[in-house]
Amino acid sequence: MITLLLLAALLWPLCVAGSTVWQAYRTPAASRDYFSLLWISASWPALLLAFSGEVQWTIEAWMLGGYWELNALSRPWLAFTALLWSLAAVHARGYFAAEQRKARAGDRVIQRRCQRLALLWPLTLLGNVLLIVAQDIASFYLGFALMTFAAYVLVVHSGSDEARLGARAYLILAVIGEGLILGGLLWVAGTSETLTLKGVREGIAAADHGAMMALLLWLGFGVKAGVIGLHVWLPLAHPVAPAPASAVLSGAMIKAGLLGWINVLPLGGEELSSGLTLLGHVMLVAGLAAAFGAALYGVWQRHPKAVLAYSSISQMGMLTAMVAMGLAAPDVWPLLLPGVVFFAGHHALAKGALFLGTSVSEHMPRWQQPLLFALIALPGVSLTGALAAGMLSKWGVKSALYEMHHEHLIMLLTWAAIGTSALISVCVWRQWQQRHSGGGNAFQWGAWLAALVAALVTPIWLPLPAGSVVIPPAAEWLSLSWPFPVGVMVVVMAVLICTGLLRRVVIQAPPAGDLWWLYSVFSVKGLHVIEALARACERVKMASVSFSLAFERTLMGQLKKGLFAEAWMRHHGSGLMMAFAVIAALLLMWEGLR
Repeated sequence: MITLLLLAALLWPLCVAGSTVWQAYRTPAASRDYFSLLWISASWPALLLAFSGEVQWTIEAWMLGGYWELNALSRPWLAFTALLWSLAAVHARGYFAAEQRKARAGDRVIQRRCQRLALLWPLTLLGNVLLIVAQDIASFYLGFALMTFAAYVLVVHSGSDEARLGARAYLILAVIGEGLILGGLLWVAGTSETLTLKGVREGIAAADHGAMMALLLWLGFGVKAGVIGLHVWLPLAHPVAPAPASAVLSGAMIKAGLLGWINVLPLGGEELSSGLTLLGHVMLVAGLAAAFGAALYGVWQRHPKAVLAYSSISQMGMLTAMVAMGLAAPDVWPLLLPGVVFFAGHHALAKGALFLGTSVSEHMPRWQQPLLFALIALPGVSLTGALAAGMLSKWGVKSALYEMHHEHLIMLLTWAAIGTSALISVCVWRQWQQRHSGGGNAFQWGAWLAALVAALVTPIWLPLPAGSVVIPPAAEWLSLSWPFPVGVMVVVMAVLICTGLLRRVVIQAPPAGDLWWLYSVFSVKGLHVIEALARACERVKMASVSFSLAFERTLMGQLKKGLFAEAWMRHHGSGLMMAFAVIAALLLMWEGLR
């Protein structure tokens, strides 16, 4: 039965994609339902599979040999991923209802947009599911690459200049990341002669250049996980992507980078090399820098989804710091891993609900606005650790760090939660400023409410190993919840200062994408340098060609003179031979007289 569910989880998205192609050729445009119930159901078999139990599959005929597994890590990961994809698909049916009406009315541009999104959405889902269950290198990389490149359409959907810029940034960083991942995996596989992810972990731990292998993989997966410096696609892609696409990008797909780290890095290994330990400290610093830097930059953004993108970078920075402890302090990793999985699951649903909530505020239902915006803010409040599943997930991480006496990291993560609170406050404020009534759809707000509830009660439905969820003692509730009101007060004070004392000062919001624009400047300068070098090389080439031609002409002239000498020698050859014979005879006579 479980094997049938696995086949359904992998084949059903292909069937859905195939039905989309069939519909494009066989169904009249006026009758097409791009986001039908069939399309919505693409992720349902994967969701059922996640709750079916732990199992292993070995498929010798699959590529280099398939090894797939549902275990204590992949089951909860598949559960929150498939649930978020399901809710985002339901939301998409309502979100794209207006576009579908235009497509049925004959708008060919909208038809192409809906067609490509309906086709590549289930393929992106398929890649996401495959990389979660795969434990062999080939299957894992196939799923990761399929998810990465198919998701391009989720970003570029609207076709605007901003969407093309965001999609270009996403694709450029994606290609860089895929190259780093492929290079790292091939290096380890060739050195260790392994085809499994477990072998990759063991190979990195034992290899002389294990730190360099791990660095490649950390940076490669870090593109998806939003590592500082490689994060620039997130704030450019999210504001232009449709809300359901943003939900799966930030909730599910960004976690693929985190899962990649857990699968390939020797976290918690014994007797790690000094290079791997150093890499752990670098990851820790990079994670904390992202946690604080993204919060400081994100609060100035005007678009709600740009603010949420920086919130994702900040939260992933915290998770990066936790993963770093698996290399920097391996003893803490067995205690920390369940909390990291719980944290990731809660963040996925909470961030998904926040992104879906941006479309709800743009098309508000006829509810009381204070109630509506309180619900919109609720998953963000949980993210700060102030209530519900958020408090439990933060305590799951902090209790492990407390037990191994890492109080300084706990303090830094607590301060970073103030940044999360500030970002959520700014996001809700921006949504309030940009709210619009009407145009809503029951599929939209229904899926959003379901995601909100799922985020708040994550430990109830997420199939975590026994003992993963620990209720914090009452004495710790204040230490877990105080960052939320502090972050809100910081934002309120900043708004009062800007609207009061500094109301005559024009403050320009920094552009979303931050380092992207710096990279663009350096890239343009670099291209100019390359062009100048190319022109210089062309001049050298032309000079060398001219010199070669001149040398050739001179040489040919000398050869022609040699040809004249040849003709003379042929004409006088008999006389020369007689003279040579006489000279030879005289020499012989002279030699004989001696």
